Amino acid sequence: MRMIKIRGTDGDGRNGSGGRAAAAASPPAAGGDIAVAMLRIRKCVLSHLFSPSPSSISSIPSLHRLLSATASSPSSAVERYLVASCGLTQAQALQASKRIAHLKAPSRPDAVLAFLAGLGLSRADVAAAVANDPIWLYADVEKSLAPRVVELDGIGLSRAEVLRLALISQTHFRSTSLHRNLEFWIPVFGSVDMLLQVLKMNPGLFDMDLEKVAKPNLALLRERGIIISEFSNDIMSRILTRSTKHLQAAFALIDESGLDQSANVFPHALATFANLSPEKLTKRIQLLEKLGWSRDDIALAVRKTPRIMGLSEQRIRGNVEFLVGDVGLDIPYVAQRPVLMLYSVERRLLPRHCLMNFLKAKGLLDAELGFYYFANIAKEKFTEKVLKHYEESVPGLTAAYVSSCAGDHQWEQLCQATDEKSTG
Repeated sequence: MRMIKIRGTDGDGRNGSGGRAAAAASPPAAGGDIAVAMLRIRKCVLSHLFSPSPSSISSIPSLHRLLSATASSPSSAVERYLVASCGLTQAQALQASKRIAHLKAPSRPDAVLAFLAGLGLSRADVAAAVANDPIWLYADVEKSLAPRVVELDGIGLSRAEVLRLALISQTHFRSTSLHRNLEFWIPVFGSVDMLLQVLKMNPGLFDMDLEKVAKPNLALLRERGIIISEFSNDIMSRILTRSTKHLQAAFALIDESGLDQSANVFPHALATFANLSPEKLTKRIQLLEKLGWSRDDIALAVRKTPRIMGLSEQRIRGNVEFLVGDVGLDIPYVAQRPVLMLYSVERRLLPRHCLMNFLKAKGLLDAELGFYYFANIAKEKFTEKVLKHYEESVPGLTAAYVSSCAGDHQWEQLCQATDEKSTG
């Protein structure tokens, strides 16, 4: 994987004293020479960016012309400009125009479109960029956008990478902190490509305070022996953007539950716990204890299914009350099978429990098949091994189950119908 040239960092992520090496065999330039060189680079970039094909320029209706044609309704003119010039759909334009209702001068939006075309963005890409972030059209090309491209060229990004970054980073592309973020995060993730993948999943990565959040979080992960590359991008992006306080509380719960860092569920546990405040984690534990769970029960459930800590209080209370009160399971049994806590009572657990009881009442159910089998079996297998299997013996069984999942329980009617059929 191609690596770009960046300024070095020391062990704790701070910029090291060593900058990027100068071109081979070239002596250091004086301050004035550097300024002249950078000015030439900038002019070169600008001239390239503002030289899209004549056909692409002529095809862009000017906002000035549209505003002049509809002076009585500027908002509709902006909508038409977004459709005709930026490629947005009418629905997208209607939404986007609300954020740029005061856009009147044609110079900036026209210049931005020329800039994006000069970068090499297709019409579809431009439409996506503007639809996601209409504020693009307010940007100052010379003071904001062009300097970003010069910086990106300077740290070695290819034009394709610049295009991807422009589409993914949205408002961050126009920020003066873009260069600093790239220099910090590229070494963390190992390459531009990996960083862009993470950024696509969580653009909030570039919103973080590097000194107060990013560096302390990375230091904490290193202390725990965690290697970032061993986590999926999705999980790591969620972990890194949480406060250090959240991350510390997550590790505390992991330690208390006895969950081993080598366990397959560990990354998911860390991400789940880190996305909850310490106060919410404490409330979840206290709620389970009020419902009859011991600390050992909670620890066992957390080790098996960490996601239960991310459930709402309503879901936790409702599932425990149904599983214990209606089904008749005890807490240690549920703690051994905490996946039961993840299923919806109304759409899964209750309908399947009713179906199981119906089959038992009719003497059709294998005695070895208990509630956990019915509750946990995947939908496709449930359809094949239960619904279709018993439908021949009980016509209307599938329809009754589907109605039950929708909240319309017809088991008594089905029971009466089958009784009448057997006696008739």
